[in-house]
Amino acid sequence: MNQDDYIKDRVDGQIEWYDRKSGANQRWFRWLRIVEIIAAGSIPLLVGYADSISEFKVVVGILGLLIAVIAGVLALYQFQENWTGYRTTCEALKQEKYLFLTKTQPYDQGDSFAVFVQRVENLISKEHSTWSQYMRTGEKLKSQN
Repeated sequence: MNQDDYIKDRVDGQIEWYDRKSGANQRWFRWLRIVEIIAAGSIPLLVGYADSISEFKVVVGILGLLIAVIAGVLALYQFQENWTGYRTTCEALKQEKYLFLTKTQPYDQGDSFAVFVQRVENLISKEHSTWSQYMRTGEKLKSQN
């Protein structure tokens, strides 16, 4: 595989994937957190009227349930952690690409393409290792329960 193909097929593809996944995780995290904040903020207001409007007791219960479900979903899917991890990897890949294209250190001498490939693959591998470790930890916890 030549340099141009590697950058186009591998590096740009990974940058695009990490960028897209980071954005999706950021959106999910923010929307769920906003709904959680609104629900939590509504409860004290509604409780004040619960004696005069009995339906508010049910609404307060539903809001409490919604808060618990959102907290569970945020913990399960790790949207904030994924968002920041994916963004970090995306930006690191971009930095390596630009350093390589501009022949800036460490790509300013010798077989810079081999060094570039190694560094890019290490970044991607690190992200995969983090995910794999997270999955193994989750499986261990399941088997202990």
